[in-house]
Amino acid sequence: MLSIFKTFFWLGWISFGGPAAHIGYFRNTFVEKLKWLDDKEYGQIVALSQFLPGPGSSQVGFALGYKRGGLGGACMAFLGFTLPSVLIMLVLAVLSSQLTETSAFQNIVHGLKLLAVVVVADATWGMFKNFCKGKLSVALCLATAIALLVFPGIATQMLVLILAGLIGMRFLGVQSPSEPTSFKPSVLPLVLFVVLLVGLPVAANVIPALGLFNDFFQAGSLVFGGGHVVLPLLQNIVGDQLTQDAFLTGYAAAQAVPGPMFTFATYIGYELMPQAPISGALIATLGVFLPGFLLLLGVLKNWQSLAQNSKVSGAVNGVNASVVGLLLAALYQPVFTSAVLSPIDLSLVLVGFYLLKQLSLPIVWMVAFFMTAGLVSGYIV
Repeated sequence: MLSIFKTFFWLGWISFGGPAAHIGYFRNTFVEKLKWLDDKEYGQIVALSQFLPGPGSSQVGFALGYKRGGLGGACMAFLGFTLPSVLIMLVLAVLSSQLTETSAFQNIVHGLKLLAVVVVADATWGMFKNFCKGKLSVALCLATAIALLVFPGIATQMLVLILAGLIGMRFLGVQSPSEPTSFKPSVLPLVLFVVLLVGLPVAANVIPALGLFNDFFQAGSLVFGGGHVVLPLLQNIVGDQLTQDAFLTGYAAAQAVPGPMFTFATYIGYELMPQAPISGALIATLGVFLPGFLLLLGVLKNWQSLAQNSKVSGAVNGVNASVVGLLLAALYQPVFTSAVLSPIDLSLVLVGFYLLKQLSLPIVWMVAFFMTAGLVSGYIV
């Protein structure tokens, strides 16, 4: 348990760049370095997280912890990966917007965005080599990327994943040599999810103290497509309780800090419960993460048994190819377009590729390099 916590805690401090970059960091750590699982298993976990509401990269981390150490390992993975971001957001909530308005801070963040370009590109290429070996899988990858670039949005993402799954079911199935086992979901987590989803709004009317947890649980239950989608949902929750400047400052900070962007809820919970701000931050954080984890626990344990079925394995192969397309689209928008703004930026990205792929520079030194480069280049340009 301690080993799992330490590994994810370290990643929680250096995983900049949002969900797409987190998937790259996870793959580099758990597939290539630690070899907890292979690319096929990792791709199945990533694909599963795409179908469920909630924080996609955190669900991947939760599933990796579960695979390594059961439910305790999953909780240690979540705690380790999320704690650094929660602590930083708490500090930023206390200090308000003073840090985020300084030019030095903005330059450092820009350097870390350039690091995200390198990480996401490396992950995209690595997964492309593993999941796009045939003409059809390459076509699914490119079609997904094109669709999301031309028609960005959650509806497009869900549609292309469903279509890729259907096409893969028909044409990419691989018959398992062993007899497929029947799929039996874990009932308790799914029942608990439904009870909380339906019962919390009623209970909150009777016990007002449950209102904050209910609001964030409902938001976490409706978020498909990653952290950015939580913005309008949380904005509706906040309403006039928080000034727009404070709300947007927290949102900007959530994008700048390492770890899951869902810790934006930490900042808002702190602001919405001034009589007990730390409690408010923790309640909001738990509420927004819990729905996605309950749903994941409901299907993860027997997910491998589904993969033994020819049609299901074909659907997974199709979705895996499509997931590479998702990463490819994310590599351009928002990762590349928000980071590479000048020839110097592109030069730093190229240097980063050399440091990562040719010199195998550890990620901590990559982070230090890009933080320094962002700080220095901000004063040069």
